[in-house]
Amino acid sequence: MLPPVPFLEIKPAYLELRDELDAAYRRVMDSGRYILGAEVEAFEAEFAAYCGVRHCVTVGNGLEALFLILRAYGLGLGDEVIVPANTYIATWLAISHTGARPVPVEPSITTHTIAAESASHAITARTRAIVAVHLYGQPACMDAVTEVAAHHNLPVIEDAAQAHGAKWRGRPVGGLADAAAFSFYPSKNLGAFGDGGAVTTNDGSLADQIRLLRNYGSEVKYQNKLIGFNSRLDPLQAAFLRVRLRHLDEWNSRRRAVAETYLRRLTEAKECVLPATSTVAQSCWHLFVVRHPRRSALRDHLALGGIQTEIHYPVSPHLSEAYRGQGWQRGDLPLTEQLADTVLSLPMGPHLHSSQVQRVSEAVLDFCNDIGRTV
Repeated sequence: MLPPVPFLEIKPAYLELRDELDAAYRRVMDSGRYILGAEVEAFEAEFAAYCGVRHCVTVGNGLEALFLILRAYGLGLGDEVIVPANTYIATWLAISHTGARPVPVEPSITTHTIAAESASHAITARTRAIVAVHLYGQPACMDAVTEVAAHHNLPVIEDAAQAHGAKWRGRPVGGLADAAAFSFYPSKNLGAFGDGGAVTTNDGSLADQIRLLRNYGSEVKYQNKLIGFNSRLDPLQAAFLRVRLRHLDEWNSRRRAVAETYLRRLTEAKECVLPATSTVAQSCWHLFVVRHPRRSALRDHLALGGIQTEIHYPVSPHLSEAYRGQGWQRGDLPLTEQLADTVLSLPMGPHLHSSQVQRVSEAVLDFCNDIGRTV
C-alpha cells in the first residue's frame, strides 16, 4: 500500500530550515523585545525591497491588512467596493468590516481572476475602490484593471494573499497598484508559523496611516491620534519570515516544476480544464486548480488512491450564510457558481516529490480517460 500523497505538508518547511529558524528563535528570545521593534522593522524593509516598493507595514493577518488599507482610505457606510465574486470570503469580509458594501463581479473563465470589463460595468457613483485578487498565485490582469480604475479615479488594491513572488510583466505583485495586502498564514508560499500579514505600497501617507491604525492609533505611547486597532506582527514571526523570504524564489521554482509536470502530463486528460498560463503573468503556483464537470467523482477516485485534494472554493461568498441577507441568489453570478461546482486543487508545494506528482498525474489520467468507471 502506497503512502498517502498529502495536499500540502507544512512541517517539511521547518525541517529543511531548522538551523536557520532555530537561530532566529534564539535571536528574538535573547533580545527581550517581543512586540514590534528591530526584527519587525528589518522584515518590513526586506519585504518592501522584494516587492519593489518603498513601504511595508506588517499587521496581524491578511484580512486585517486589506481591512486597514480600506479603513485608511476612509471607506465606510454608503460606499461600494468592486470585488471579485470568485475569491475567498476574507476579501469580502474586509470590505464589510468597514461598513462599505462589496459589489461582486464575474471572473475571467480562463484565469479565474477579476474581469476588468465586468468591473467597469459595475462602477457607480458610490464606488470608492477596486480590489483585484491574485487568485491561486495567478496575477490578475492588472493593465486592464488599472486602466478602468484610472478612468474613474479609483484606487486599486491588490489582494496578494496567495501570490508571494508572482509577477506581472516582470514586476512583482505587491507593487502593481496603489496598495497590496499579503497574508503570511502558514500554508502560503511565504508562510509564518502562525498568523501574520502585511501592507505594501509606494504611498508614504497611506503607510503612515496604517502604522497608526495597527497600533491603537498611536505613534507614542498614551498619545492616540486615531481610533485604532491592535494588529501587529510578532517579532518572532518576523524573524521566521526573514528566513523564509531568503528561500522564497527557490521554493517557488520548485512549485513551478510541479506545475510544469502537471501541465505536460495532463494535456490528454479528457474534460479536465487545466490552469491558463500567460507570457505576461508568472504565477507563483500557490495552488494548481483544474476544472472537471464530474469534480466529486474525480475527487473520490483520487481519494481512493490515497491522494488528498481540496476545493477552492466550494461556496461562493454571495451564496454563503454570512451574506444571505444581501439579496444575492443562485444564478446571479453564473460563472462564479460554475467554478465553485467544478474546481479541484491538486497537491502542490515545494516539498512534493516528483514521484508523488507522477502518481497524481497518472490517477487523474486514469479517471479522465476512463470516465465510465464506477467510483
